[in-house]
Amino acid sequence: MLSRYLPAVAAMVFVVALSNYLVQFPVPFQLGSIHLADLLTWGAFTYPLAFLVSDLTNRRHGPVGARAVALSGFAIAVLFSIWLATPRIAVASGTAFLLAQFLDITIFDFLRRATWWRAPLVSSLIGSVLDTLVFFSLAFAAPFAFLGSVDGFVGEPAPLLGVFDVQAARWISWALGDFSVKILVALVMLVPYGVLRRYLLPSGPVALPSENT
Repeated sequence: MLSRYLPAVAAMVFVVALSNYLVQFPVPFQLGSIHLADLLTWGAFTYPLAFLVSDLTNRRHGPVGARAVALSGFAIAVLFSIWLATPRIAVASGTAFLLAQFLDITIFDFLRRATWWRAPLVSSLIGSVLDTLVFFSLAFAAPFAFLGSVDGFVGEPAPLLGVFDVQAARWISWALGDFSVKILVALVMLVPYGVLRRYLLPSGPVALPSENT
């Protein structure tokens, strides 16, 4: 039964584990006076792919299949993340991932009869809001220090988004920069989704009268 989900599970595990590793590394470039290290980590560019995997699975196998992939991917990715990152990152990522994916799956299924791009875009954006809030709070905020230590510079005050006079913990700028990238990637991911949806038609009871999603 679960064998038909193996490609999606493998893709999900790869994306999440890679993102958990890359989120530890700020982007070391500068645009004018803006230091991207104050805004972004490399994980911001890879993690949104998880929503593409989830949405394509939802389209093909429905919400039940998508939840099975999310749960399987969650369990395996957390184990990989403990090895590739830190236990605190793994806990934060696993919690954020599961909550965001389940929200994404629910919203996608609700909107699947709308215009083809609406379900993946809206579900990914709303899921990304929850994912960003949960992950960066658990991974870096001082109230959750009992989950494990992080590098000291993460919580050091720095100009918000690297340009404003307002001082905030560096991880807050990372969270805002991360979410900005997620919005951009969610828009870009409509291209591969639009292409692949033609080959991943709904199966069984998931089939729809009109092929919108």
